[in-house]
Formats: sequence, structure tokens, C-alpha cells
Amino acid sequence: MGKFVISKRANGEFQFNLKAGNGQVILTSEGYTAKAGCENGIESVKKNSQDESNFDKKTAANGKAYFNLKAGNGQIIGSSQMYESEQGRDNGVSSVMENAPSATIEDETV
Repeated sequence: MGKFVISKRANGEFQFNLKAGNGQVILTSEGYTAKAGCENGIESVKKNSQDESNFDKKTAANGKAYFNLKAGNGQIIGSSQMYESEQGRDNGVSSVMENAPSATIEDETV
């Protein structure tokens, strides 16, 4: 089962990573100035990850594949790692769709 891990960046901002059951990070958030914003971002991922049209599949300049998960308003709420192939990226999308809805939350900032 997946889990969201809330942590603090060196600049004091909060962020979350969604990890698959094997511990691999499959989605990373932007930085949030307040923990409440970070928690809202997690809820947004849980909700928006169930519609594949919210995943913006991209290819970076270096040829690696990645994706962004967008909210209903078009704002990016999380980005993936870089994948060697489109197949890997598509597997990442499937993993987010599968893990996000029931993922637990682990807060490393307390």
C-alpha cells in the first residue's frame, strides 16, 4: 500500500512524496509555505489521480519521459521522476492511480 510522506525542505517549505508499496517515490509535490497547504495538496492528489486526463505526459529535452498531475483548475499538484521510457512513465501513472486513493499519511515534520 502506498503512503504520502510530508517533509520539510531546506528552505523551510513543506512538500510531500507519494511512495508506492515498495518505497519508490512516484510523485513529488511543489513546495508549500504552510503544512495545511501541503495537506490540501495530498487530498487533491487523492481526488484528481482517479482521472487519467489529469495526467500530463511529457518528454524532457534529454529524451526522458515524465508526467505532471494537474488539479481541475490546471495547476500542477505533483510531478514524477524521470523515466527511461514512455512505458516506465505510463507505469508510473498507473501506480499513482492505484496507490493515491488509499495511501496513508506519514508526517516527518513532527
